[in-house]
Amino acid sequence: MSSSSWITTLSCSGSVVQSSGGNSAIQWLGFILLSPCPQRALLSSVNVLFLVVMLVFAIQKLYSRFTSNRHSGSEFNHPLIDNKRFLVKTNLWFKLSLIVTALISVSSIVLCILTFARHSEFPWKTVDGLYWLFQAITHTVIAVLIVHEMRFKAVTHPLTLRIYWSVEFVVLALFFVSGLVRLISFQETGSNLRLDDIGSVILFPLSIFLLIVAIKGSTGVQVLEEMDNDNIYETVLDKSNVTGYASASFISIAFWMWLNPLLKKGSVSPLKIEDVPSLSPEHKAEVMSRLFQKNWPKPEENSQHPVLKTLVRCFRKELLFTASLALIRLSVIYVGPILIQRFVDFTSGKGTSPNEGYYLVIILLVAKFVEVLSSHQFNFHTQKLGMLIRSTLITSLYKKGLRLSGSARQAHGVGQIVNYMAVDAQQLSDMMLQLHFLWLMPMQLIVALVILYQSLGASTVAAFVGLILVVIFVLIRTKKNNAYQFSIMMFRDLRMKATNEMLNYMRVIKFQAWEEQFNKRIQSFRETEFHWLSRFMYSISANMIVLWSTPALIATITFGSAILFGVPLSVGTVFTTTSLLRLLQDPIRTFPQAMISLSQAIISLERMDTFMTSKELVDKSVERVVGCEGDIAVEVKDGAFSWDDESGEGVVKKLNFEIKKGEIAAVVGTVGSGKSSLLAAILGEMAKLSGKIRVCGSTAYVAQTSWIQNGTIQENILFGSPMSRERYKEAIRVCCLEKDLEMMDYGDQTEIGERGINLSGGQKQRIQLARAVYQDCDIYLLDDVFSAVDAHTGSEIFKECVRGALREKTVVLVTHQVDFLHNVDQIFVMRDGMIVQSGKYNTILESGVDFKALVTAHDASMELVDVETKTENKDPPTMSPQKSFTEENGENNSQEANGGSSKLIKDEERETGKVSLNVYKLYATESFGWWGVVAVFFLSITWQGTLMASDYWLAYETSAKHATSFNPSFFIEIYAFIGIASFVLVIFRSLLVTLMGLNTCQIFFRDILRGILHAPMSFFDTTPSGRILTRASNDQLNVDILIPFFMSLTLAMFVSLLSVIIITCQYAWPTIILVIPLGWLNIWYRGYYLATSREITRLDGITKAPVIHHFSESITGVMTIRCFRKQEFFCEENVKRVNANIRMDFHNNASNEWLGFRLELLGSFLLCTSALFMIVLPSSIIKPENVGLSLSYGLSLNSVLYWAIYMSCFLENKMVSVERMKQFSVIPSEAEWRKKDFLPPLNWPTHGNVELKNVQVRYRPDTPLVLKGITLSIHGGEKIGVVGRTGGGKSTLIQVLFRLVEPSGGKIIIDGIDISALGLHDLRSRFGIIPQEPVLFEGTVRSNIDPTEQYSDDEIWKSLERCQLKDVVSAKPEKLDSAVVDNGDNWSVGQRQLLCLGRVMLKKSRLLFMDEATASVDSHTDGVIQKIIREDFAACTIISIAHRIPTVMDCDRVLVIDAGKAKEFDKPSHLLERPSLFGSLVQEYANRSTEL
Repeated sequence: MSSSSWITTLSCSGSVVQSSGGNSAIQWLGFILLSPCPQRALLSSVNVLFLVVMLVFAIQKLYSRFTSNRHSGSEFNHPLIDNKRFLVKTNLWFKLSLIVTALISVSSIVLCILTFARHSEFPWKTVDGLYWLFQAITHTVIAVLIVHEMRFKAVTHPLTLRIYWSVEFVVLALFFVSGLVRLISFQETGSNLRLDDIGSVILFPLSIFLLIVAIKGSTGVQVLEEMDNDNIYETVLDKSNVTGYASASFISIAFWMWLNPLLKKGSVSPLKIEDVPSLSPEHKAEVMSRLFQKNWPKPEENSQHPVLKTLVRCFRKELLFTASLALIRLSVIYVGPILIQRFVDFTSGKGTSPNEGYYLVIILLVAKFVEVLSSHQFNFHTQKLGMLIRSTLITSLYKKGLRLSGSARQAHGVGQIVNYMAVDAQQLSDMMLQLHFLWLMPMQLIVALVILYQSLGASTVAAFVGLILVVIFVLIRTKKNNAYQFSIMMFRDLRMKATNEMLNYMRVIKFQAWEEQFNKRIQSFRETEFHWLSRFMYSISANMIVLWSTPALIATITFGSAILFGVPLSVGTVFTTTSLLRLLQDPIRTFPQAMISLSQAIISLERMDTFMTSKELVDKSVERVVGCEGDIAVEVKDGAFSWDDESGEGVVKKLNFEIKKGEIAAVVGTVGSGKSSLLAAILGEMAKLSGKIRVCGSTAYVAQTSWIQNGTIQENILFGSPMSRERYKEAIRVCCLEKDLEMMDYGDQTEIGERGINLSGGQKQRIQLARAVYQDCDIYLLDDVFSAVDAHTGSEIFKECVRGALREKTVVLVTHQVDFLHNVDQIFVMRDGMIVQSGKYNTILESGVDFKALVTAHDASMELVDVETKTENKDPPTMSPQKSFTEENGENNSQEANGGSSKLIKDEERETGKVSLNVYKLYATESFGWWGVVAVFFLSITWQGTLMASDYWLAYETSAKHATSFNPSFFIEIYAFIGIASFVLVIFRSLLVTLMGLNTCQIFFRDILRGILHAPMSFFDTTPSGRILTRASNDQLNVDILIPFFMSLTLAMFVSLLSVIIITCQYAWPTIILVIPLGWLNIWYRGYYLATSREITRLDGITKAPVIHHFSESITGVMTIRCFRKQEFFCEENVKRVNANIRMDFHNNASNEWLGFRLELLGSFLLCTSALFMIVLPSSIIKPENVGLSLSYGLSLNSVLYWAIYMSCFLENKMVSVERMKQFSVIPSEAEWRKKDFLPPLNWPTHGNVELKNVQVRYRPDTPLVLKGITLSIHGGEKIGVVGRTGGGKSTLIQVLFRLVEPSGGKIIIDGIDISALGLHDLRSRFGIIPQEPVLFEGTVRSNIDPTEQYSDDEIWKSLERCQLKDVVSAKPEKLDSAVVDNGDNWSVGQRQLLCLGRVMLKKSRLLFMDEATASVDSHTDGVIQKIIREDFAACTIISIAHRIPTVMDCDRVLVIDAGKAKEFDKPSHLLERPSLFGSLVQEYANRSTEL
């Protein structure tokens, strides 16, 4: 027999050699080495031998570990993560070895499946199939081994593996030679082997590479020992609680077994934050941040897209790995549909061997297993990649935020910067899951069409055209959806901005009774948002209608064209087609979304590029010298500085001055003259246009608008520095905080709310000052620290702190208090950004106009005091210590004494355990009651019924017994008719669900907005605005879009699951025995998983808010952070919070895949069992057409089962939003706004008589009294000054008159009407008030001065003229429409105060309240304001709280409130004639200058 016949024969028997005669040894050698069957046997033996050696090795390892554990427990004594840190790196050599091995493994799996699926001779098929199977198993084991080499830091490959690779190369060389010969010479006879030969030719070059690896021996793993502290893997959290993933074995990672301990813990009791382990060291935020920094393009690279470039450099390995997982899934996903024809053939008796059925079931099982494993590993790893990208971006954006220049910070805005972190980083993270769908969808489509073409020939073109049309439709709709979504987001942002502003200034809004204006404003944004939301939801419905109708629609077109082309339709053909079309539903759905996500990600990347390349502060603009010689502390020569990096217009200019060490320099000037900017220039916060500035030593800064962090008072004062008891006590003493701390039940452990909401203005200012004093710097820059404190506290601080604790420091003090100026070393007088005078008090008083004007105004007010104090007090009574905490906000913080906690801000309530059915009922019946629910169920079940009917019709018509009587036109008419019916039903169902969802979300929105607007002030003092904003943003988004969409989807999935189980069990009826235990197992898995997943999702929400909050807090206080050089400390805090949040994300994603893998595996097992029964049961019981029908449904069983359970879990997690929104729509509300049956007269109050009868106030039922029975009477037109120590209850008195706090006893009667009988708006809208903090809202000058739009332009201009702002406003090009930005930041504090005064003037109220109204303005402006008030409000009753004694000297009577009691109430002159508390306050103020 010639060699050619050996090369082409498929025989495994040696008889071919004997029959050929000739030299038998050579013949035998030729046969063994060149004939396909012996070749395969040879390599399979080598493979089996290698696998046995590996198995023995593994057993030996396990045994030795077991015995050593028993004897010494040594393994358990080893720490989980080695204390000695090793940095393991892999080079290209390692990666190539792994990739090549994986390629051989994957191609062997594919060839194995194709071999078993092919029609060929029986023994040969078994030999060839088993050969490829062993090849696949061996190379999979080798791939696992290579991965383990990295984990165990192996530098060389084991000898066994190197020998195997060498032998394999020799055998594959023979395969290559004989394969090449067959392909070239024996076209006809070698046709059976063609596929194998192509495979062998491709695999040979790969084996050459592996031979080189075997000879070289190196694994490509490099082990670097890391000793230094700056270790990239240095962990922040306790090493004992590291995630199981960090040290899990390959098997454990593959099947998520490392997650079992956490799930077990979660199933026993609700998880707490500390129960969730920390991330692997290599996934921590600090490591990611350093990686990002390391890969950031160098300036010379001149990169256009630096963020993208850096991310690709950081994560390209992970991207390639996830792509390879996607490819593996793609290679096995179509095995099921291909096998339908084979199953049908086998059951109809056309099988090639009796055992073929079993092979088919095994192939199906293996393919399903690989599909399930690869798809869930793909999901897990893409989500992990997304999570790492998010943590990398947040930490990098945060670091950048702390380095931004002033103008860059203004250009982006705090809200926008927080958005980059909260929205854009999240978008890029979500994009990872969809990135691969962009190239997978076209590939899936091509493969499906190729398979279809084999069965249906030319009619595939019709299917192709249909599918392309569907893709185009979905793409257009999705593009539209994104435009809608963009509009929704835009208006949601506006609504959120308005809501945020409303929450920040709720006190002012309630004082002015403006709730309805804000309600209208928020509602108008919501209306537009809802308009776009409706379009978006209906558009999504259109998409879903088309996608759900695609299989039936395309099938109708395809079968119609097949009949037209005369292609015979058999059972196998039609069900292969329907199952392929079902498979394509998924990629068609995800592809357009992936396209859109890509475009969104591109926009996000562009936004981040802009931010990350924004101008940073130039550190070198200020020359900082530490420990320098000489006696100059601050020196500026020809300095000109601007807030804008680009423009040449200096805000402060022509600066020439020097301040010596240990001096106190005061900066004075009128409102808006550039005093605060001067301090910013010294700090290096402004762009230097010219000149030089030199600062000697470290700097401390106290801002004019206090910046307080959410935390305890102690944390605020320490500000990240270690505790030194002595220094700490001293800082508290000199800042006069001792009394305040005594008054608080928890002292310095009292928690401060957001933005210091539960502290008075004075307390915030003094805590800031204490923070600066504690830091012990060389130079102190104090911006108007005395504006918010009373006269006594002011002089105390000046004496004890500025002249005491800081006597050896250099102090630059911006102030309006002229009386301190005698005691400073030099004074700088500013006007228009320039220093116009400088020197000692007496020198500059003579030399110029500016300073003289300030002093004259001050002296005029002091004369009033001086006249009165001539009658010296002999023995004035003393003030009792303060008894109350916080006045400005009234939130009295004397918390529950009965062992409560120091938290003012209550911890967010989190419901634990299951979401109750009541919540679902509440949501589902909100819009149309139970009728809506019944209608949706009815439509869903009928629609699924029509889908099943169409498949029954297919099975019935294409069965063998109907082949003779088959009527093509009748068949296709009925099929099309059923398709149309299902299309109509799905339209009705989708529209009804959308309508219900839209109605419900509007009802929820109105309820929560009403609840918040009607809530009493105490609610806002104890609830952080972030918590309310989460309800208005995230929870509202869930109720708007996600809940209706997923509720509809979950229902559809369960109905569809029911249909699959019915059809599968109907024919393979023994499967029913399995359905019940498997069903129970599914439900058990769902419950077991949900217990943990639900809590992790909640914890994720709870840990996400602090990241955002800390981010925005830091950006707001960036000047303070930079001045104290605390960037490092704040970056660490950011990293800590990011780690806490992403570990929730990581374990949440892992638990999803843990569940998915197990559920899909159960589904696959059920499918394979039913397939087995179909083979085993005789053909008399089970018909071939029913096998086709059953399998076409059964193939989707695993995914339908998983999605039904997963969607229901996802929905349950989102339903928490309904629960949370309900909480806020039932807040106990304050009294009604208007009482129809009791309206005050239109001109009330006519006279302004105020009478208080034994008024008592407490903030919460279980707290002590703040006002302890005040009785007094004020006559109409009187001017009353209210004075007293900080925290004595002055502001509380005003709050009770406005009923922001309801009196707990006594009566208040104004012009004969008891105010408790009136509606709140009727009461509040009749009074005028100028609050302590001048508040402006985003908008225009007009909208700020007249929010209710009641007055004409003339009236507005008149009031602006009276309050000294006419010139400023008319100088602006837009006049009354000049912009007022968020917080009124583009107006100085003094100008804001004047605008608030203008508001009151328009109102022309008979009763005016002023709370520290002129605290932020200089004496000159103060004098002007007092004059305006005297003239404009001559006939009004004025009640004014004051810290500056001169402002109350010309009042008709003065009320002294101390410790909640009205201690004195009389004319100022009468009080000064006798020993009085008022007298002692006046004395202090008058003596302040001289005594200091």
